[in-house]
Amino acid sequence: MNMNEEDPSVLDLIDTLDSPLDSLEQIEPEFTPSPPNPEEMLLLLLDSQSQQKIIAARAFCEIKDERAIPLLINLLNDICPLTRVSAAYALGRNPSPEAIEPLIRLLEEDWNGYVRKGVVWALGNNKDSRALKPLIKALKTDISAVRLWAASSLVEIAQLEYEGVVNAMPPLVEALRGDLVAPVRSNCAWAVGQLSRELPANVIYATAIDSLIEALAEDPDLGVKEDAKTALLKVGDPRGLKMIEELEQEGWI
Repeated sequence: MNMNEEDPSVLDLIDTLDSPLDSLEQIEPEFTPSPPNPEEMLLLLLDSQSQQKIIAARAFCEIKDERAIPLLINLLNDICPLTRVSAAYALGRNPSPEAIEPLIRLLEEDWNGYVRKGVVWALGNNKDSRALKPLIKALKTDISAVRLWAASSLVEIAQLEYEGVVNAMPPLVEALRGDLVAPVRSNCAWAVGQLSRELPANVIYATAIDSLIEALAEDPDLGVKEDAKTALLKVGDPRGLKMIEELEQEGWI
């Protein structure tokens, strides 16, 4: 299945989720360890049954254990998409340099939107600059749920170094101005605001502020307008503050 041809009803659902695992069907374990026992969960990661592997992977969303990392990386190749997304999310909770390239490959190759969304979240949590270009590509080309999370993860990666901010800002501005999905534009407004605080008063900064002002004044969605306003207030740019004041006086916001 082409990654842009998934069931629209599924995409509408995953756009609203708070985490990559929120939409996954609940799997009742045969036992309920509380808290999860790392030794038992490590064994279950090697189990032949998908259900047991998923239970174990989800356990490592709660606990950190370096021993699980190679096993979780291996599960990124599992035939079951629920296993793959659970492993991706667990690798977001258990960051490792060794996980970056396998996660990037999965983002590029996996047909399942749930999986790619989980991978994008995991890459953001791993905070590795190798993920910058794949996340920019996802923001430009993937389904809406993945684009939304790519904007958030780009902030985590770009903040690592100035060059990352410079490279991430143009695609975020482009998406803020042109993405067809309002929640994606809202997340881009937040991301542009976050990264603007990392910039000196240069052309890139000015373009970022321009895009937030445009969103505040012109975006048809009230949620996007509100997020652009919040971003401008947090940045504290004089032009942005002046525009907010003028629009409030005119009753536009």
